[in-house]
Amino acid sequence: MNFIDLRSDTVTQPTPEMREAMARAEVGDDVYGEDPTINRLQELAAERLGKEAGLFVASGTMGNLIAALSHCQRGDEAIVGKKNHMYLHEAGGISALGGVHSCQLPNQADGSLKLEDIAAAIRFDDPHEPVTRLVCLENTHNACGGVYQTPEYVRQAVEFAHGRGLAVHLDGARIFNAAAAQGVAAIALAGPADSVTFCLSKGLCAPVGSVLCGSKAFIAKAQRLRKMLGGGMRQAGILAAAGIVALEQMTGRLVQDHARAKKLADGLSQIAGLALDPGTPATNMVFLSLTADVKVTTDGFIESLKERGVLIGATGERAYRLVTHYWIDDEGVEKTVEAFRGVVSKT
Repeated sequence: MNFIDLRSDTVTQPTPEMREAMARAEVGDDVYGEDPTINRLQELAAERLGKEAGLFVASGTMGNLIAALSHCQRGDEAIVGKKNHMYLHEAGGISALGGVHSCQLPNQADGSLKLEDIAAAIRFDDPHEPVTRLVCLENTHNACGGVYQTPEYVRQAVEFAHGRGLAVHLDGARIFNAAAAQGVAAIALAGPADSVTFCLSKGLCAPVGSVLCGSKAFIAKAQRLRKMLGGGMRQAGILAAAGIVALEQMTGRLVQDHARAKKLADGLSQIAGLALDPGTPATNMVFLSLTADVKVTTDGFIESLKERGVLIGATGERAYRLVTHYWIDDEGVEKTVEAFRGVVSKT
């Protein structure tokens, strides 16, 4: 069965153009800095995000970990949101591998951190306490509904942090979705931050990889840490070639994914028994839950949809996330709505 896979945009496969670019990629030893395709990707990424340099890494998790270790020493503290991906879904890496303590603040509905909460969390110069070094933001914000941070907020947060001697790292896994949703360039969202990661392997469709961007001095330090973590790859230009296509061809079409998410939400909102989260979708993610009169378990609902050719993921008890991407077309949206209607009607 050919499934309509809405579990995540991580399930995307490379486009035909990417496969051709990968087959033709000129490669070299990247640990020696001699892979021309990786070098080009890093330069292109840095330019798009307003940074001096970039570093190709295996994943967004690796990029975020390297960023935290570059900004902080062991025993330092990073301020993060309680719903931030770095805190929830990266295996506690900054603490386990970097010895970086985290201070978790409540995220607002739009995924932001209140500036007054950040101010209250900054440690005093006291030998009993860790030293506050870093503020971590996320854009788009996965656990808050795929919402985005505005250029104004990012600028204010960074200026606020810099005024208190703190660096800012932006987990921009889907930053091009955030840019597309607001009709702005990604540089407007990433430029103020000291460092930023973004994923090539989500909505941009590349098979592997993320890029960490920052100043030349920051990336020089990050490169050493990448090697330490086992992320120094050799002829990886084959992977970077797909990333170049992603940046050149895929960022401009993300609005189509957002439009299909809106169409999907509109269709699902007409089905009794489904309760869509307020404001969904902000980008390419639709969040919903089942009302009390739908008598089915969380897993049972997923399995029933799978039998009808639709794959979705759970975010909680009888709560779900559906993510549109390049491989979800209008027909897939329509079939998904019909599958939901069929499953709900049988409960």
